Amino acid sequence: MDSFAHPEEAQGQAAYEVANLRPETTGLPFVVWISQQAGARHDVQVKVAHSPKLREASDLGTYAVRSFRHVEGPRLSSDEEKLLRRWVELNQQALVDFWDARIEYTEDVLKALTRI
Repeated sequence: MDSFAHPEEAQGQAAYEVANLRPETTGLPFVVWISQQAGARHDVQVKVAHSPKLREASDLGTYAVRSFRHVEGPRLSSDEEKLLRRWVELNQQALVDFWDARIEYTEDVLKALTRI
């Protein structure tokens, strides 16, 4: 789990939670990042990469959760996108609840997620 502050937040204000989920947790062959909304101007998204070690944010592929679709960044293969879609559909309520901070803590969202 990592915490990142939005750039527009003033120094000392709360950060929001970003959790990187390894393949052993999700059952997917890549890493998935989930986060809370914390002022973001878009709807629920997940980010994906084949490695947890990133050189820059543009290494992450971004997918919308509601109305599943690729948004930006590197795309997964067609087969991997199908797996991600299935995982997102299985876990949509937990992802939305974490996004909306109805689930406040990473350890609680982890308990609510279903492995594929």
